[in-house]
Amino acid sequence: MFDVGFAEIFLLALIGLLVLGPERLPGVARTLGGFVRKARMSWVSLRNTIESELAEADLSAPIKKTSEELKQIGRKLAEEPVFKSETQKTDHLKTDNDTSGTASPDPLSAGASKPEPPPEPDSKNPENV
Repeated sequence: MFDVGFAEIFLLALIGLLVLGPERLPGVARTLGGFVRKARMSWVSLRNTIESELAEADLSAPIKKTSEELKQIGRKLAEEPVFKSETQKTDHLKTDNDTSGTASPDPLSAGASKPEPPPEPDSKNPENV
C-alpha cells in the first residue's frame, strides 16, 4: 500500500528511539499498531459493504426490469376486454341480421326450448339405473 520496505521501517524505529526514548517507544508502537489495525478493519468493512451493495444492485436491476415489464403487460390486459357481455353479443347478431339477412337466429332468443335433462336414477326402479 505505502511500499515501505525494511530499511524505511528500521530508520523510523531508530528516529523514534532517539526522539521518544526507550521507556515510551514500546507504548507508542503498541498504540500506533492498534490504530493501524482499526484502520485496516474499517477499510475491509467498507470494501465488503460496497462490494455487497454493487452485487445487490447487479442482481436487482434485471428483477426490477422484469417486474416493470409484467406490470405493463398487466395494464395492457386490463385495458383490453377479454369477454364480451351478452348484450354485446346479441347486439352484434342483430347488426348482422339487419345488414346481411343471412345470419342464423339465436335459438334461445327465438323461444326454442332447452333440451330436458336425463331423469335421475331411482333406486326403487332398476330400469332407470
